[in-house]
Amino acid sequence: MTWESLEVLEYQKIKTLLSHFVATEVGRKRVLDLQPLDSVEKVRESQRRIAEMVRILNEDGSPPLQGSRDLKAVFQQLKVQGPALGPEIFLDILASVESAHKCRHYFEERSLASLGVLASRISRLPEIRDAIRNSIGLRGEILDSASFDLADVRDEIRQVGAKIRTRLENMLNSEGLSKAFQERYVTQRNGRYVLPVRADFKGLIKGFVQDESASGQTLFVEPTAVLQDNNRLQSCLRREKREEERILRELTGLAQKHVDALQNNQGILADLDLVLAAARFAIESRASAPQLTDKPLLELRAARHPLLLFNQDGSPRETGTVPIDICLGEKNDTLVISGPNTGGKTVTIKTAGVLLLMARSGLFIPCHPDSRIFLFDKILVDMGDEQSIEENLSTFSSHLTRLKNILEVADGNSLVLLDEAGSGTDPSEGGALAMAILDALRASGAKIVVSTHLNLLKSYAFLNDGVENAAVEFDARTLKPTYRLHYGMPGASNAFSIARLLGLPAVILDKAAGYMGSEERAGYDLVEELNRKKWSVAQELDEARQKNREATIARQQHQALLEKLHEEKDVVLSGLLSEGRNLVRDAEKKLKRLLDDARHKKLDAREAAKLKGELNQVRTDLAFETRSSQAETSAPGAVAPGEILRICDLGKEAEVVAVHGEEVELSLGGKKLRLPLARLEQYSPRRFAGKSKGKNIRSRVVREGFHSEIKLVGRRVDDALPLLERFLDDALLNGLAEVSVVHGVGEGILRRAVRDYLAKEREVKSFFSADPAHGGDNVTIIKLRG
Repeated sequence: MTWESLEVLEYQKIKTLLSHFVATEVGRKRVLDLQPLDSVEKVRESQRRIAEMVRILNEDGSPPLQGSRDLKAVFQQLKVQGPALGPEIFLDILASVESAHKCRHYFEERSLASLGVLASRISRLPEIRDAIRNSIGLRGEILDSASFDLADVRDEIRQVGAKIRTRLENMLNSEGLSKAFQERYVTQRNGRYVLPVRADFKGLIKGFVQDESASGQTLFVEPTAVLQDNNRLQSCLRREKREEERILRELTGLAQKHVDALQNNQGILADLDLVLAAARFAIESRASAPQLTDKPLLELRAARHPLLLFNQDGSPRETGTVPIDICLGEKNDTLVISGPNTGGKTVTIKTAGVLLLMARSGLFIPCHPDSRIFLFDKILVDMGDEQSIEENLSTFSSHLTRLKNILEVADGNSLVLLDEAGSGTDPSEGGALAMAILDALRASGAKIVVSTHLNLLKSYAFLNDGVENAAVEFDARTLKPTYRLHYGMPGASNAFSIARLLGLPAVILDKAAGYMGSEERAGYDLVEELNRKKWSVAQELDEARQKNREATIARQQHQALLEKLHEEKDVVLSGLLSEGRNLVRDAEKKLKRLLDDARHKKLDAREAAKLKGELNQVRTDLAFETRSSQAETSAPGAVAPGEILRICDLGKEAEVVAVHGEEVELSLGGKKLRLPLARLEQYSPRRFAGKSKGKNIRSRVVREGFHSEIKLVGRRVDDALPLLERFLDDALLNGLAEVSVVHGVGEGILRRAVRDYLAKEREVKSFFSADPAHGGDNVTIIKLRG
């Protein structure tokens, strides 16, 4: 890969864009040093790492890389025998060691195949981490815990300093000396404790003058009374300084011992940050890993140039980018792109080149996942105006120089990108020369993408197998390019249309049309008409394919719904059978209670008649359910709203809501559905929905062992109130006039809910708290109506 190709394709701008997605400075430098990889296996490994990081970002968020520092200068200092490192540098080393430790743990616990292997190479370095933690504070100060000697000498410094301050404060508070002091405070000069003495009273305080004020009115005197203690303090401070230097030298030696491991950790953290930046870029740009193929081809689907997706600061652009398909190598070895200026020819060529460079660097690229790429070893580019006054080269000469160099190195492992081939000279001569160069490049086995305005090259694509025309689309209605790429037809340059769009006077355009020969003009018009028809057919084909996809999805959804209905049929039938059994059991229980009540009680005529009526009602209800399940059905003829029909597939009844020809809208369990008549059955005689007018069955049931007290302590309100309701019903059936509820006090929630419920019950005459001897507010006494 030549540096000229990297420069022309703006590879450095791609790396700068990628650097906006890193988390650390070392990661930024690693991104800016990125180069295309030299083997396919390295590219695949990079793709695997990025895929794992994308999954991590989507599921867990960013890994803990932020604490890593750039220690490159520190490593150089450690590798030579120099002075000890400063405390602030050790804080940077500690931050990097801790970040490395967290990253290794983070990736190991997620059992990642590629990133886990990379993170496992990180050295934990607990020895240097603990040593720095014990010695250096968060503000860069050396801690007392760094050594016993340092702790002892600092303790002595504190004691001596306190002794000196106490003595000097006593002098300040002395009445006999008060007039000698300018102000009443103890300060330091030259590291020694002193007092501010008025210059005209300096004879009153015996001692040594350490300093004076700018005006000379105040002298800072060290009294002879603290001279020895100040000397002792200075000695302690020198011992402290020597011990701090010894600690820093010891930490520096420890860092020198582990400098290789520290450097290795920084490299791994930089690699992880590169992967993080690539994954963030992939998510923001909806990029994917292209399929790598052994065949020399370039098949980019829905490709987008990265620099058109983001601003210079890495923020997404608000304007959309039109994706393009670039296909080369499967059925052709040369792609000739033509069309108007500003139509996207150069962007298409640059997109092909830069996406190949990114893929070669192991990055995801903005394209469809089905895209396929061969990792060409060489990307050879002739693009732009490179005229050189110093070397006496014109635009055309500079193009020829680059083409000569390309011809010398091109082979079957090369992708050649030529922009505006044959330009810069007479169109006939330039076109002929360009075709000869294409012949030579094709003979070498290279794959070629070339843009042109020359009709000779457009014809070359028609006349040679393996060479294909492609046109950038131009909207004749809006007179603007659409930036789409269409294959199989050459593109017109649309010079007149673009000139009209840019405001060139109509008089000049008409005169220019007159200068053009009628046959040449007819040829341009024919190309434009063919392109319009081709694009119209392509658009209709896309619409047909879209409708076909929608129809396929609809059929699949319909089939899935039918399968789901059949699967639920057995479940519904089983539920209906269970419901029927429950009805029978409930009826049997009602009959048993009524019969037991009749056997154990002596009833008068009125009560006997009532009981007989209730028995007949239960039998009627049961008989109705039986007739409903055994009623004869047939295929429905005319149906009406409100009629009850049977759904064959579900074996369940539903009410007709509305009739729509051969389909009816039904209500089943509160849900609406629409079915054809063929899937329904009609009862004979026909049945219609109506309100049930069943009689209320009230009876007095005596429960064995019934107690006049219920305990609701510890229950939730939703559970307690149904129990209370049943308890009161049983109490009324048993003829009790007074019952009690034990609900406790607690926060009072259950007690309030119980009493709110009792206040609404018609059968409750009154209620109140029990006396203190029987529970007080923990118990509510209920009086029932007779």
